[in-house]
Amino acid sequence: MSSQGFRQFQTYPIVMMKFLELVFVLCCVSADVLHEDIHITGCSEDDGADMFGLEGDEIWYTDFANNRDVEAVPDFAGRPIFRGLYEGAVKEQALCKMNLKTMRTALKKIPMLVDLPNSPVVYSRDPVVLEEKNSLICQVTGFYPAPVTIYWTKNGQNMTDRAITNVPMLNKVGTYSQISRLEFLPQQGDIYSCAVKHPKLTKPLTRFWNVDVKEPSTGPLVFCGLGLIVGVLGIATGSFFITKGNRCR
Repeated sequence: MSSQGFRQFQTYPIVMMKFLELVFVLCCVSADVLHEDIHITGCSEDDGADMFGLEGDEIWYTDFANNRDVEAVPDFAGRPIFRGLYEGAVKEQALCKMNLKTMRTALKKIPMLVDLPNSPVVYSRDPVVLEEKNSLICQVTGFYPAPVTIYWTKNGQNMTDRAITNVPMLNKVGTYSQISRLEFLPQQGDIYSCAVKHPKLTKPLTRFWNVDVKEPSTGPLVFCGLGLIVGVLGIATGSFFITKGNRCR
């Protein structure tokens, strides 16, 4: 990616250990704070993550479960070059897991810290118009450790396999946020839900979202139409009596 707009780079590693996982964060910011990017690489015993972000948004991340990387930049924004990043991320995972094992041995008596997720927020990407494709977005914030598991339903039917869920995004305060998107076709009365599960939650956090599009009211139009008809009849009646009166003179 181009570094235009960045000056006087400051880079610093942050090691965060809450007993379950190991995360390294590399931030680059300019003295004038024109732009901010972030690189996060982390691992647990059976999972890993590597991502790049710009201005608080993900632009690239790994999908180790499917042995691939994902470019999260939309088509209209232009495509940065991420050649070779996935291969480098795979190599970093081996080192990360080795460091994690060492730190767990040294810190095994430290209790695990947990931050429960906030209640999810559900909203539509675009203003809702019936029978026009749209996306529902479910955003979860404030949790540690990552990730959470996000489930979708439509009118009680499981729709999770149709959703796309981003990898967790590390916040500046040391907790995570995560977003899931579900494509849908709005139909009046449909009820969607987004449920969030976390290892330390006793029950899922669920938020419902209803398709409720208000149709334009026809009351004022009918009233105005009747008023216009009555007015025209009144004018016609008045003209009839005036003409008849003139003839009788």
